[in-house]
Amino acid sequence: MTSTSSAEERSKRMIHTAGCIIIGDEVLGGKTVDTNSAYLAKFCFNLGMNLKRVEVIGDDESEIIEAARRMSDNYDFVVTRQEQIGAPGDEHDDITYQSIARAFGLKLVEHEDALRRMKALSKPHPSQPNFSYDEPSPALEAKKRMIRLPTDTSRDDTDQALFVDESLWVPISVVNGNIHILPGVPRLFEKLLEGLKPRLVPRLTDPEGKGVYRLLFSTPLAESAVAGYLTELAARVEPKGVKVGSYPRWGKKRNSVTLVGRDKEYMESLSSEVEKNVQGIRVEREEEADQSDDPDEG
Repeated sequence: MTSTSSAEERSKRMIHTAGCIIIGDEVLGGKTVDTNSAYLAKFCFNLGMNLKRVEVIGDDESEIIEAARRMSDNYDFVVTRQEQIGAPGDEHDDITYQSIARAFGLKLVEHEDALRRMKALSKPHPSQPNFSYDEPSPALEAKKRMIRLPTDTSRDDTDQALFVDESLWVPISVVNGNIHILPGVPRLFEKLLEGLKPRLVPRLTDPEGKGVYRLLFSTPLAESAVAGYLTELAARVEPKGVKVGSYPRWGKKRNSVTLVGRDKEYMESLSSEVEKNVQGIRVEREEEADQSDDPDEG
């Protein structure tokens, strides 16, 4: 459970770190391939947020409660997904909302504005031609389940249900000030995450939202051949906040070296030096300089 002051503080603090909880038996069972965490990783990288953890857990209330509390305590910005909310015909029994509500001692409250938007923007599924919002039915109950949100009645409702895209009825439910529950459907997840960006940028360490830069180099040398230079380089650039990475590409003749950091001008000044010492070239994509797919035994 949490206090109002704690939730208010979490909703306004500067964002340095992020965490992601992917919930769903269908992911753990291999039925669904999760792409949302990968999209979030790129989103955080581009904004300069340090995504520290991604967890995949099943539809188990106790595990969801534990993960939600821990992630909310440990990270400034937390994203999770409500299985298939927003997908026509998939209004099934998902336990994300109820579990996260219980994690913080909250009730599920039907959100009136979300219902109004749903009526205006959501078309009945072809299998439900006689569906009506005015007639009680299992289909109506299933739809309303999707807009019963974890709600702290002592806090402003507008901070707990964010409508960031006028073309969608789906809100981002915000719990405990920093847990953001998005729909699991990738196109909706991505659209709402991008819509959330203007609210996040003022709270970033870089208020312009320029984020982190990555310089990529392709080298024909084996990882062991460049290890000495890269170790020396890493120690030299670490005080500038730059990280050096080396990544073997199995089955390819060329490997990759990266520089990652916020000081783009400084990183650019190192480009020629890195190219020379790894006998490589600067590229935009790893495969850009590939000459052959034959494996390199070196």
